[in-house]
Amino acid sequence: MRSCFAESDYLSLLHKGNKLTKKNYCLTKIIIIMAKKVAVLAVNPVNGCGLFQYLEAFFENGISYKVFAVSNTKEICTNSGITLIVDDVIANLKGHEDEFDAMVFSCGDAIPQFAQHAGEPYNQDLMAVIAAFGQKGKIMIGHCAGAMLFDMAGAIDGKIVAVHPLAKPAIQKGKATDNKSEVDGNIYTAQDENSIWTMMPQVLDALK
Repeated sequence: MRSCFAESDYLSLLHKGNKLTKKNYCLTKIIIIMAKKVAVLAVNPVNGCGLFQYLEAFFENGISYKVFAVSNTKEICTNSGITLIVDDVIANLKGHEDEFDAMVFSCGDAIPQFAQHAGEPYNQDLMAVIAAFGQKGKIMIGHCAGAMLFDMAGAIDGKIVAVHPLAKPAIQKGKATDNKSEVDGNIYTAQDENSIWTMMPQVLDALK
């Protein structure tokens, strides 16, 4: 999945006689350099409504991202059964967290069965990656059960979070509210996919 134009795309436009001026090119280059890079973690199956709210918002705002499947393969599906081929698998993100400025956890129907499959290598890698982003103080974004996994990984100690009502009792180290979304420092959480939009302006501001 391609996130935005690369610098080479703009150079190509210039070489083809496009009216993009040198000044505008320089401004665009600055934006590309300044924009943060995001690792998007997609469970299998993933809630497509939630996942594509993030991806489309990032694309439209020139924010670079890479999608990692929480799975053994890059092929995953949405809750509704649509097949997706994403960029990479979670195992290849583990140990490379410093290559990204922020992380998004995109929830889905895989989570109700998480406890049954917690020992799977990809779920072990998921928790290790979340913990690493938390330890490094990087921007962490998630919805639905996202805050629960952040809590389990020790990434939200004392932070105020929004979480799916069914997962609220599982929050032990953070402080869960009944609000649609919460922003507390580097933690951005929404109650469910229908609430992501309430925090999206703050998310985009933090990533630009």
